[in-house]
This record gives sequence, C-alpha cells and structure tokens, in this order.
Amino acid sequence: MRSRDHFHQNVYPSPFHSRLEPLNKLKEWGRWHDYQSADTYFCDSMEYFAVRNTCGVFDLTPMEKHRITGPEALPYLERLLTRNAEKVKPGRVGYCVWCDDNGRMLDDGTLFHLREGDYRLCTLEPQLDWLLTNAIGFDVNIKVETHDVAALALQGPTSCAVLKRMQLTDIENLKPFGITHYTFAGHEMMVSRTGYSGDLGYELWIDPSAAEELWDRLFEAGSERGITPMGGNALDLVRIEAGLLLCGVDFLPADSTVRPERTRSPYELGLGWLVDLSKPCFNGRRALIEEHKRGSRFNFVRLDIDGNKPAHDSFIMSKNEKTVGHVTSAMWSPSAKANIAFASLEAPHGKPGEEFLAEIYYQRELKWTRVLAPCRVVDYAFYEPRGRRLTPAPDF
Repeated sequence: MRSRDHFHQNVYPSPFHSRLEPLNKLKEWGRWHDYQSADTYFCDSMEYFAVRNTCGVFDLTPMEKHRITGPEALPYLERLLTRNAEKVKPGRVGYCVWCDDNGRMLDDGTLFHLREGDYRLCTLEPQLDWLLTNAIGFDVNIKVETHDVAALALQGPTSCAVLKRMQLTDIENLKPFGITHYTFAGHEMMVSRTGYSGDLGYELWIDPSAAEELWDRLFEAGSERGITPMGGNALDLVRIEAGLLLCGVDFLPADSTVRPERTRSPYELGLGWLVDLSKPCFNGRRALIEEHKRGSRFNFVRLDIDGNKPAHDSFIMSKNEKTVGHVTSAMWSPSAKANIAFASLEAPHGKPGEEFLAEIYYQRELKWTRVLAPCRVVDYAFYEPRGRRLTPAPDF
C-alpha cells in the first residue's frame, strides 16, 4: 500500500511520474483530482496519430477505483446500477451507469468482475459517498483503491503486438471486455481488453511498486511498434471519434448540478440500452419507467457538419434558425475526414438524416466570423476499425 501522506502536497504524483516527467517536453500538466496528469507530451496531433496508426500509452492511475466485495455485492450492484449486473460474469468488464431517484445520471463507468463476487467499479468522478449511502442494509465492503493500483491504457492497432513481445502468453485470444492475469515483477498484473479510444486496446493494472518496471518493459517491447506516450488532449480526440461520452462535458453529474433541467437521463444520452426495466428495484427505476412511457425531453445525437471549423459549444438550429439544441463535444476528425460533433437536441428533433444548422464562431487575427454550417444527424460510428473487435487480435 502506498503512503497516504500526499496531503502535504498540492498534487499527488503518479507512480509513473519519474518516467512521464522527462517525456513531457511541453511541461503541460493538468490535474485529475489529486493527481498530476499530462495534457500534452510533445504534440497533440502526433499523439493522436500514434493511437490511430501504432499505439499510445495513457496513465490511468488517477481514475477513481472502488473495490466492492462481500456476500451481497451482486444484489447491491443490482440496486445501484441501471443495467443487469448479473450479466457481467467473472473475468468480464461491463459499461454501466447509475442514477439518482429522479432517473438522472450521476456518472458512468466500467464494472470489472475480477473474480466471483469481487468487483472493481472505475469512474471519472469520486463516488464513495454515493456508494456508501446506497450500501445501507447490504452486507458489502467498499474500499477506494485509487492510490493502491497503478494503471496504463495501451491503445492502438499495434497494442497486442507490443504485449506479445512482453511475453504475455495468449494475450491475442483475450476477447473484448475480457480480463486475464499474469505475474509481473513478483506481482499479479491484471490485463483487460478495454479502453477509451474505439480501437484495439488494453489496460494494465498492477501494484504501484512495479509501475516503473512496467513502463520500462512496455516501452522496450514497443520500441519497434511506434509506442508513444499520450496526453489527455489526444485521448479526448479519439474518444469523440469513437462516440464515447465524457462526464462533465457531454452530461453533468446530477448530484452537483444546481439546475435540475440541465441534468440528463440515460435515455436522453442514447444509453437506453443500459437500462433494464425488468429489474425489480434500482435507483431511478420509477422515474425511468415514466420517461419510457411518455418520451424523453432530449435526444443525444452525432452530427456530420459541413466545412472544417469545429463546432465547439455551438447552438444547433432548425432551418428557420430556431435554436433546438447545442453541441457538447466537437472536432475535425483526421481519420473520418469529417467535421463531427455530439449534440443534445430538444425532442422530437434528432432522427437520423434530419438536417440542421450549426452556429459556429471562429477567430482569425482578431476577426470573428460567424458561420451557419449545414449538418445532419448520423447513426453510424465516426471511427470503428475492423481490428477493434477481432479475436485473435491482429498482429503487426
């Protein structure tokens, strides 16, 4: 267990920091809760292209990790989550969301079923208060292990080849959302075929005392496979292309939102497939049943926008220039060769093929320009390479 005396410092260094610091040529550090996290190492574009063409490595250690164990761990998770947690079998990972009593989303995350009755819930935001409140009446143990587990995300088409060169036997046969274990530097290392890039990728989880050796071995194995450190800015680009939401950007946590009308339900974020109304009892079930009957207030959509000016924070308008929604995330996608965005639109707007105008403002040499760019709702993934789901995973 790592020392918890980091309260003496303003920012807690990652166990990989001794390797990250010399690679951060731009010294652009951000803060991810208690941790120092790199926004950019040397160039956002080059880091992005590494993930799409070779592989990139992102430090996942600051992600909030909650260990959930005990005789009633599964009943507790069934009460907490909107999806059927029983379907996430041992050795598997499931994407999940949870809501307040009004059916409004608090956060999304990944549920790792490590072994029978032993779970790890990984989230962007700290969730301990909510998890403990909901644990009343259940025989469960909940522990925050964020500081006790070092983690790296290895993402991109050459990621499997790198791990094979590290002698991780049979790694190519690990299925998407699967978990396996290896012995590394005298510690158990968990490897999951998961990620936030929409491409072939893995996440490696290990004791912090072995973090530096893991980094060194990984980069040695990837030296001929284009391995590159990746910052948060590049990760944001690949997750938009992959159609993945970000808490605090594409939706706001209901427990920290002052105006209730600004919150969203899973249905209003295109995540209705994660809601199992056949479950007898879970937080927000009554409200979600009512919403399912009457319809949602908003539709969350993907937009293909004309031109090459990203529609950051843009209003979305009907053809008669009436505002019907707003953009939450946007970028020019080099891989899709398209100007893409996520948007929250007032219902009933948002059907595939429906056309709108994106009100885009951009500045060049102190001159602001307003563009009403035609855009349309699409129902396909902006980026979904074939190797993402192949098993055995492709080699390079």
